[in-house]
Amino acid sequence: MLQAFLLSAIIGIPLLALLIYLIVLVVRALRKYIKGGPARDEAKEVRRTLSEKLRENRERCKMTQEFVAEAVGVSRQAVSKWENGISDPSTANLIALAKLYGISADQLLEGL
Repeated sequence: MLQAFLLSAIIGIPLLALLIYLIVLVVRALRKYIKGGPARDEAKEVRRTLSEKLRENRERCKMTQEFVAEAVGVSRQAVSKWENGISDPSTANLIALAKLYGISADQLLEGL
């Protein structure tokens, strides 16, 4: 009986230590995620600002989303997603948009 107790203690202690270690890792990850909130908010702000600039320039040039999509070679839904901040255009598409709007890519990205 003593041997069974010792055997279960020998097996149980490493498992308990592993469980405690995993809990510590989860707590650390959660704390890091919670502290990362401002960075996520800043990323949302950047996307919104870029999306606003894309929409403003398209409207300034009196172009429709369909026209921009055809000129750049993407779908109208892609242009809509860019202007609503759901996704960002690739670098190549960003340069094509800047040329289409008659501005430099730097002007399009200025202040981001």
